Amino acid sequence: MSTLLDFSGKVALVTGAAAGMGLATAKAFAEAGAAVVLADYKVEAVKAAAQNLVAAGHKAIAVSCDVSDDAQVAAMVDRTIAEFGRLDAAFNNAGVMARILPTAESTREDWDRVIGINLRGVWSSMKHELRHMERQGSGAIVNNASVGALTGNPGIGSYIASKHGVVGLTRTAALEYIKKGIRVNAVNPGLIDTQVARDVVNGNEQAYAEIAKHVPIGRAGRPEEIASAVLWLCSPGASYVVGHALTVDGGMTVI
Repeated sequence: MSTLLDFSGKVALVTGAAAGMGLATAKAFAEAGAAVVLADYKVEAVKAAAQNLVAAGHKAIAVSCDVSDDAQVAAMVDRTIAEFGRLDAAFNNAGVMARILPTAESTREDWDRVIGINLRGVWSSMKHELRHMERQGSGAIVNNASVGALTGNPGIGSYIASKHGVVGLTRTAALEYIKKGIRVNAVNPGLIDTQVARDVVNGNEQAYAEIAKHVPIGRAGRPEEIASAVLWLCSPGASYVVGHALTVDGGMTVI
């Protein structure tokens, strides 16, 4: 293993860790030597994921957390510190897709749900993570944005707005905390093989396959490919990367 991606003795926190990019990243951190806190509102799924990592010889715990609830987020970070004594890396990944409706037909309830999880949840997670990292004088945070942060997409206005917000929030926090030894960055995944991606086409596998075929690389991305980017952004190899939103999209935004 490259020493740049050796997280031995480090502690990583991943939200939305029950499946998809979150689970892949939690596994990658564990395999790189970190103790990992897997957080998700899907309690049984995230417990099973953590138990699998422990069974494989890794240090991991599961925490129930709805990131739209600030009290639960505070408890999540406090549990991390209580269990492992520090927090070195965080991937704020928890997110949901909007109901597919034109802007004038979207509802306040859907906006509140999407913004509450995708944007306010990232802010809340960062707020509590940063407080602990500031006491340490070190740490790295990666927020999960999207290629949707770079453009528009008809029918999912709240999702697009939330992801634009994540990038702006990331850049602002990066400037606020870099002189305190904390780097904050984001990742912009393109089409990744997850349930959220399928939600964009209402679970229509044929439509999903058609979209994947038109990605320049010729396929959807794998969750593990996002995990690799997150670990690099949290590693010493990215020590000069600050406030950046790294696009990992198989060439989607090049067209």
